[in-house]
Amino acid sequence: MSRRPLVGVICCTRIPEDPVQGVAERYLRAAPFMGADFVLVPSMPEISNAASILSRLDGILLTGSPSNVAPHLYRSADAGEGPFDPRRDETAFRLISESVEQDRPVLGICRGFQEIAVAYGASLRRDLGQAERPQIHHTPPGLSMDEMFALEHRVDLAPGGILSRALGQPSIVVNSAHFQGIDDLGQKLAVEATSADGVVEGIRPSGGERILAVQWHPEWRVADNPVSRELFAWFGLLLKGASLREAAELVAEKATLGS
Repeated sequence: MSRRPLVGVICCTRIPEDPVQGVAERYLRAAPFMGADFVLVPSMPEISNAASILSRLDGILLTGSPSNVAPHLYRSADAGEGPFDPRRDETAFRLISESVEQDRPVLGICRGFQEIAVAYGASLRRDLGQAERPQIHHTPPGLSMDEMFALEHRVDLAPGGILSRALGQPSIVVNSAHFQGIDDLGQKLAVEATSADGVVEGIRPSGGERILAVQWHPEWRVADNPVSRELFAWFGLLLKGASLREAAELVAEKATLGS
């Protein structure tokens, strides 16, 4: 039997009184669409070594989370709104740095998007769920998961970018479940997707690292969403050594042949 790529999925620290390292199952259900196997990476930097972990892995998935990136990490004097997970912050930034060193691909989703943004010098804003905004990016609290992920909007894909090449479309409709997002992009990131109100929804490092992140949740009911399946298939090709553009062209070619 041939060896499938092995992806490390970052955990979150939950239940402060008796900490549990966990990942929502919906992220793990993306594994078949990558053609990969998953292992959980605990957010316990006091006992973990990112370099050693990455030496055994073919890539990293940085998931969404109930917690927010600590504001001091993007130079904000505002105390911000929790919950916070400082061990996840430290683990994520170590994994991103070591992934660059070892040329391992990284896919970021929601909080993972924000972690990658901050790691590359961006700052965050925390007002995207406010009801008075022309486009709300998060539903009011207290709704079910189905109701929360039912909020959708269009994102425009950057012409000539990785997502537009892979997905073969100028724009797509995505779910929206984030209170936070990029404020100042900085100088080290390229924009891959933008919502109609100007919020950046997809990024990659401009230096060519095999890293990409989206603010929406492609893992939500992935089996029912062709665009999400193509995104995870694209990442699966990165796990096997393809460059960002090589993987995009292969996914687009396969989609064309299948249509």
